[in-house]
Amino acid sequence: MPATLRVRLSPLEEEMLSDLRVSASVPQRTRDRAHILRLNAQGWSTAAIAEVFQCHEHTVRATLKRWEAKGLMGLWESPGRGAKRRWSDADMAYLESCLQDETRTYNSAQLAQKLKEERGVVLSRGRVRKILKKKLPMETHSSQPSKPAKS
Repeated sequence: MPATLRVRLSPLEEEMLSDLRVSASVPQRTRDRAHILRLNAQGWSTAAIAEVFQCHEHTVRATLKRWEAKGLMGLWESPGRGAKRRWSDADMAYLESCLQDETRTYNSAQLAQKLKEERGVVLSRGRVRKILKKKLPMETHSSQPSKPAKS
């Protein structure tokens, strides 16, 4: 059986973790970690805390060890999680300039091919479509009348 981990919090740390726990601007995982620390400082065992949070004891122990090693910064996620994007803002600016400057029109498959050939960036046509949809304002065709608002 692993050794008991116990965190001791100063009144200032207790107040800070309490404020983190109820803050709406803090990610949920960070708030949970703050709560885990407070419960452990109150004498709760790692097994009891794991049961409350419906997680494994290793998760609780990792949170306590991160607090000991990194302090407050150990509560937040480390940078670099998830896949890195394969394109840069310059690539999208290039596509935007192609769409604005050239007289022809492109579909998303052609834009993906253009990116691959001219910039060495491999993206699917669906990904190109999603990125441009976020970056470019939606335009309506001038021959189509706008829909009247429903009353």
